[in-house]
Amino acid sequence: MNMGKIMASVYWPRLIETVLEEVQKTFPVTVVTGPRQSGKSTLLSMFLKGKGATVINLDDPGFRELLRDDPLSYLKQVQKPVLIDEIQQMPELASYIKILVDRDRTPGTWYITGSQQFSVMKHISESLAGRAAVLSLPTFQLRERKNINSLEDFLLGSSYPEPAVNSAVRRDIWYSSYVQTYLERDVRSIMNISDIRDFEQLLRLLAARTSQVLNYSHLSNELGISVPTVKRWISILEASYIIFLLPPFFKNLGKRIIKAPKLYFFDIGLVNYLIGLSDINLLLNGPLAGPIFETAIISEVYKYKLGRGIKPELYYWRSQSGIEVDLITSEKGSYTPHEIKLSKNIKPAFYKNLQYWLKLNETDQSKGTGYLITNCKSSLPLPKNIGNIHWQDI
Repeated sequence: MNMGKIMASVYWPRLIETVLEEVQKTFPVTVVTGPRQSGKSTLLSMFLKGKGATVINLDDPGFRELLRDDPLSYLKQVQKPVLIDEIQQMPELASYIKILVDRDRTPGTWYITGSQQFSVMKHISESLAGRAAVLSLPTFQLRERKNINSLEDFLLGSSYPEPAVNSAVRRDIWYSSYVQTYLERDVRSIMNISDIRDFEQLLRLLAARTSQVLNYSHLSNELGISVPTVKRWISILEASYIIFLLPPFFKNLGKRIIKAPKLYFFDIGLVNYLIGLSDINLLLNGPLAGPIFETAIISEVYKYKLGRGIKPELYYWRSQSGIEVDLITSEKGSYTPHEIKLSKNIKPAFYKNLQYWLKLNETDQSKGTGYLITNCKSSLPLPKNIGNIHWQDI
């Protein structure tokens, strides 16, 4: 029985397609996780196009009941390859897939999507360890978006496929619906949280604090809930790909560093919706211009790593005296510092922290060069160990 394919009227290629081509040659199972509406089903449907794949959509409650009668027999007889969409609706299927994979380890046979990382990964790790390639598909990365031609597009646009691809979509209505669906369907029913109003308030508080060091106690006091509850709710937002945390860099630099992580959102459009920003002039002239630009940049770097099938190793560094480097990337054991500045002009003060950090790391493994990420396209003289990257080229 073929359950049909989930296709988009307009498809923009994804970075992770190259990784899919690689893993289908060696792994019998490929798991793609990510937030709701990031394009997981469309990606795999396009990838499997022309291969006669069976698609099992577990969002259909009637089909879930049918499948529960004898899942092993059904999965055994369906035409391969198989795409199982939204496996978090029936995570027990992972155990049956393991049985079938152990009988036949043909690469590229099973493809699985899941929106809630915590429920999916628990069963995948227990049942399909060593059998599955696990990939993450976040919202669109800058290189995947075809309509970003200005800073306004970048800072006010959406990286979710539907509002990004379809200019006719009212973004305020789309985000309102997305947030309510997320709260009611995922948070309330799947995560069993009853205080939805407080949870939504936390989400909005975090949006106003994007790119800041996470302070659980302050959030606890503002919301009137316990610190353990705040930590649990933030872990839920992480696991459902709404936010990610940037840990501090811990190499022995001879300085005490701040130990709390910094918080960022995957999608800048969601941040703008939650804080009520829709005008580029108000954004650029407001107090959140820098934090929103920083969030947009770091989320793009994070998503680019995921698109290459790499677990992002990204950090920030800040000493107790206040010297800070916004982003430190890691590549094959080498570390590179970056400063993020929303400016068309570059001043020496912009890169002094990069030089300070590079000086501290003279004997450490590093590329020996620091980079500014700015809104400056001009070619201008910089110190030999400092480079500039325009945001469109990240």
